[in-house]
Amino acid sequence: MAPVTRPAAPRIPPLGEDERDEAVQALLDEFVFGTTVNVYATMARHPDVLARCVRLGGELRRGSLTVRERELLILRTGWLCQSPYEFAQHADLARAAGVTEEELDRIVDGPDAPGWEQDEATLLRAADELHETSSVSDGTWSNLVARYDERQLIEVVMFCGYYHLISFFLNSLGVPLEEGKEPFRRFASG
Repeated sequence: MAPVTRPAAPRIPPLGEDERDEAVQALLDEFVFGTTVNVYATMARHPDVLARCVRLGGELRRGSLTVRERELLILRTGWLCQSPYEFAQHADLARAAGVTEEELDRIVDGPDAPGWEQDEATLLRAADELHETSSVSDGTWSNLVARYDERQLIEVVMFCGYYHLISFFLNSLGVPLEEGKEPFRRFASG
């Protein structure tokens, strides 16, 4: 398969504040806290999808995985999908959850990078396997079962799937980073 180039400009631009009707603005106000970021402003061009997608993401974030565990899964998935937007947005959230700059680099390097605790390496490996094969191997699953309950196991798989969806959306539509936000340094260096 030939390498895919990402759009240089938004294929569908974020919906500007002046373009939003009351219903769309109410949806954004319900789901978005603070400034509306470009991913949601772009998705707002299809309000039904915005409502359903953001509702699912919110439900997943209210699950029982820790914020750190969720961010590790999201960032690894964003890296695997080569989504600069996803990684940039969640790197800030991960930092707020205590993920260090060294760990951000290790997320890029993957589950076999030195320094991961076994449980965290297993989460990253699950993200890798889901990305590569659309399934989790028996060995990785056994390691997950040793640490997580059934609800958390479902969340691990759902987080990876959900953030693939979001990365596909971001990459294909060319959703731009927010003003002043830079892509993670490893996107430039590989």
